[in-house]
Amino acid sequence: MTTEIFQFLRELSENNNRPWFQENKERYETLRKVFIHEVQKLVDKISLFDPEVAGLEAKDCLYRIYRDIRFSPDKTPYKNYFSAYIAKGGRKSEYGGYYVHLQPDNCLLSGGIWCPPSKLLKMLRQDIYDQIEEFTGIIEKPSFKAVYPKIEGEMLSRMPVGFPADSPYGYILKHKDFTVVSYKPDDYFKQVDWIDRAVEDFKELQPYNRFLNYTVDEYLGRI
Repeated sequence: MTTEIFQFLRELSENNNRPWFQENKERYETLRKVFIHEVQKLVDKISLFDPEVAGLEAKDCLYRIYRDIRFSPDKTPYKNYFSAYIAKGGRKSEYGGYYVHLQPDNCLLSGGIWCPPSKLLKMLRQDIYDQIEEFTGIIEKPSFKAVYPKIEGEMLSRMPVGFPADSPYGYILKHKDFTVVSYKPDDYFKQVDWIDRAVEDFKELQPYNRFLNYTVDEYLGRI
């Protein structure tokens, strides 16, 4: 059924307008239910090694397909991908978690923390700096690096205030968020065992998320 999801998304990309979507609304709803079912399988399997997501419902992890176009120059009304964020608290959580993104020719698995509030970002940088050997031990582990080669996203041009300008860890501390990404071909998600394969890739993320989420707990006053 994942193949049908990709076919729908390709057609949506070519016909990103309300009349076409309304004509295909029933088809979309059927495929959305399939995706919810698949995400629930992911949640249940991830919870076996990360109990923080135990009991999470897939519907609370899915992102809407409707775009917020109020402040965007791109007025196309629909996203051309299916996505879900599996983390404690669901898709709106500030905790590091597990992200799955199905988009023709741009599929990926990802994790960590994206776009944290400035106070949390400052705390993350400080905790990473204070525990740099533990952190680099996680991201430089060969099995981790084979799936998630590097921290991605925007970076400052200079070392953030409060850290030594000559620190050899600027390539980490300059980041504005702490996400890692594993880009996948479309065929990865068309295999009957894609969920099991994704779970194995997500297992590598658990120590990374656990490290970051200790800081999130501090930020939220839960420690």
